Amino acid sequence: MGLLDRVEAFFEGEPNVEQHSHSHTGYQCDDLHAEHAANRFQSFAAPSSGNIKWFVDGASYFWAVSEALQRAQESIYILDWWLSPELYLRRPPSRNEQYRLDAMLQAAAERGVQINVIVYKEVEAALTLDSAHTKHALEKLHPNIKVFRHPDHVPTGYDLTSEIGNSFKNLTNFDLATVSKDALKAIYGAADDVVLYWAHHEKLLVIDRDLVFMGGLDLCFGRWDTNSHPIADAHPGNLENIIFPGQDYNNARIFDFADVGNWDQNKLDRTKSSRMGWSDVALSMNGSIVSDLVAHFVDRWNYLFDAKYNDKDPGKYEKLSLGGSYRPSHQTYEQEGSGREEYERQEGEGRSRGVLHRFAEHLSEEMGNLGLGEGHRRSQHQDGQREYPSDEYERHDRSAHARGGSGATRIQLTRSCTKWSSGHPTEHSIANAYVSAITNARYFVYIENQFFITATSDEQRPVSNKIGAAIVDRIVRAYEEGQAFKVWVVMPSVPAFAGDLKSKDALGTRAIMEYQYNSISRGGHSIIQKLVAAGIQNPREYIGFYNLRNYDRINTSQTMRQVESRSGVKYEDARRYHDDYVNEERYGQDDEDSQYYDRYQRQAQSVKDDTLDTVSAAYMKHGPNIADIPWDGEPEDEFDAFVSEQLYIHTKLLIADDRLVICGSANLNDRSQLGTHDSEIAVVIEGPPSVESYMNGEQYAASEFAASLRRQIFRKHLGLLPDQRWDQPNRNWLPVSDAPNDYDWGSSADRLVEDPLSPDFLQLWEDTAATNTEVFSRAFHPVPDDKVRNWDDYDQFFSKYFTIPSAKENKEDDDDDKDGKVPYGHVVREEFPGGVQELKEWLSRIRGNLIEMPLQFLIEVEEIAKEGLTLNGLTDELYT
Repeated sequence: MGLLDRVEAFFEGEPNVEQHSHSHTGYQCDDLHAEHAANRFQSFAAPSSGNIKWFVDGASYFWAVSEALQRAQESIYILDWWLSPELYLRRPPSRNEQYRLDAMLQAAAERGVQINVIVYKEVEAALTLDSAHTKHALEKLHPNIKVFRHPDHVPTGYDLTSEIGNSFKNLTNFDLATVSKDALKAIYGAADDVVLYWAHHEKLLVIDRDLVFMGGLDLCFGRWDTNSHPIADAHPGNLENIIFPGQDYNNARIFDFADVGNWDQNKLDRTKSSRMGWSDVALSMNGSIVSDLVAHFVDRWNYLFDAKYNDKDPGKYEKLSLGGSYRPSHQTYEQEGSGREEYERQEGEGRSRGVLHRFAEHLSEEMGNLGLGEGHRRSQHQDGQREYPSDEYERHDRSAHARGGSGATRIQLTRSCTKWSSGHPTEHSIANAYVSAITNARYFVYIENQFFITATSDEQRPVSNKIGAAIVDRIVRAYEEGQAFKVWVVMPSVPAFAGDLKSKDALGTRAIMEYQYNSISRGGHSIIQKLVAAGIQNPREYIGFYNLRNYDRINTSQTMRQVESRSGVKYEDARRYHDDYVNEERYGQDDEDSQYYDRYQRQAQSVKDDTLDTVSAAYMKHGPNIADIPWDGEPEDEFDAFVSEQLYIHTKLLIADDRLVICGSANLNDRSQLGTHDSEIAVVIEGPPSVESYMNGEQYAASEFAASLRRQIFRKHLGLLPDQRWDQPNRNWLPVSDAPNDYDWGSSADRLVEDPLSPDFLQLWEDTAATNTEVFSRAFHPVPDDKVRNWDDYDQFFSKYFTIPSAKENKEDDDDDKDGKVPYGHVVREEFPGGVQELKEWLSRIRGNLIEMPLQFLIEVEEIAKEGLTLNGLTDELYT
């Protein structure tokens, strides 16, 4: 069998290549993963314990990371999909130069700290991460800093130039989706007969083998943000107040990151375009759980050392040891010898039993579909009434205490990994944990994730994971038994960032959106369609889908015009000089451009500056009414200064019943869940019931960690949290070793979100989402939108009003008034004949950032990813 045939067979489930759904309901696949059968979720790690703290959004998280880095004494371990050495962990940069990531790592190395970093080695033709820059920039700082990149993408010898041209560094998702399979194979390279589409996607930081940070946030550009998500960052009165330097001010829907080694080269004009806000969740932990995360990192490091760096750079790097005090609950790569022989042995055993395996899988799946699977039978009384499993915390309490967890929160590490990523047989314990959490939830499941691609049956191939089936089964059970039950799913309105969804460059984004809509409400086998088929006339009573969006006002007031006139320097030029100037002393020589920065700054001191640089506090608790916020300048200029963008959700989170949390790096799609694709880590957190609460109107004992995290997130989305400034840290900005989470239990805002099943809360949630959706739709005409049911609607609602971003030319359209259009992201003028005052009266209705997901978007288009295009069948795997 040739390489391409083997790759296609791998994707299509050919029996001699490992492929199964990994998360079917109704049966387990223990026989395929016997090496971890003893541990819950078939994880390589047994349940453990520790202290844990949540961070909602990057400002607090990165501040806590900076606290930990400056105290490191022995070791720093980092796993990242992307790492930007020039990332500022505290803001504004002009007053926090010492808290730039590379500066902090260099200072630690000079103290004698050993720093080991593993980053994903990207496909340069498809991504702009520049891991080579990351490696070289860090390793040149000090010999104590060592960086691994993986995997290697080795070209197969295919003549790319004959099909693509002489240069393919700027390939778009559209190009990747339409090139031939042989070209795609050549771009990505291959190892062990599998094309390496997949990525190392984990985010992990371990300090001194004692303190851990992990979750959804990479240490890279574009992730730092506050809870109100300001998307304007023009400071005409003082450039020292700039919050997002260089490429950290990013809106990938206009210009994606490019040439990130030159961190300060940002072509996005901040006087015209907003950034895109970034919503995310991360964790800090200490206690017994740290040993499992240390073991995972050491395992990964040593595998890459043997697989690549021992031969590539002999003598430069060393293996890491676990240390004598660690007693693992699992096998590590070190203990397995090479790891590869063990994989081949178990693969061989699996192949010899292939026919029986496939028959057993098929039979078990059919039993599961009929409600007769092993898991179903175990949970039935003899009289047919379902018995809920005993509380998971109680069930495994003994093993957690045995590992030093007395009185601490119970935490278990899970992961997605396989031979290519770790040298181990496939593990998909994250998917198992998701299915278990949904199946065993009693009252609600809250999911917040960057993607939502899942299946309810095998008819939805190539999608394999069956998390969607678990959702359907749980809701149907609630319906049949008359239970109050709710699922919320919060996800980005536009995944993968495309600005103009009709453009050819957006083919990849449309492919993802099509898979998501087919998971939710279309295609014949979606979650909502399955629920309707089960007799549920109004599925919205049980499940709802939502996005996030916000607005801001760019400070292009009279101040900017006066300073530009007096200094002879354009604001954007001065801003670029500022990015250089801030780093001159440490990172470069004095530049003649600094004189322009100095000239602008001197004139700015003599000009009155009364206009706010951001109005994002207006939709938060205790914030000013946007209608009352003054503007220094012409009303028409203020009208044009308002901008809006989707608030990009990068969170990877599940909360069930205010008692269980799953948080880590794994998206809800095949890439993250199957184990054979992207490598991921996540923790399952179960605190003891320690908080008096309410659920469905009755008293309820909730977990302090789970309940406070869920309430914090709900309050942020509903605008029930006060705006948190970037330079005013509190106890929630410190590592778990310094302080636990500080949450205002019992406050008036807390009471509003305490009981997620109460009619008052459900009405508040729905009303807020509906109102915000209505205002944003009228003011900014964003897509997707329910009014847009076909491509003609798209043109009438969106294309006719906006100058579309032009990322390929790497420039914005200078003719903003061409054909009466306005720049992308700005207000549609004809919607507000009353001018800026009418606009502000409408915007004053917005609270928080929650909006309804438009499930009718392009509903009349049969295949939104393939309209007039041919999607490469093999690349479907890239998008699921």
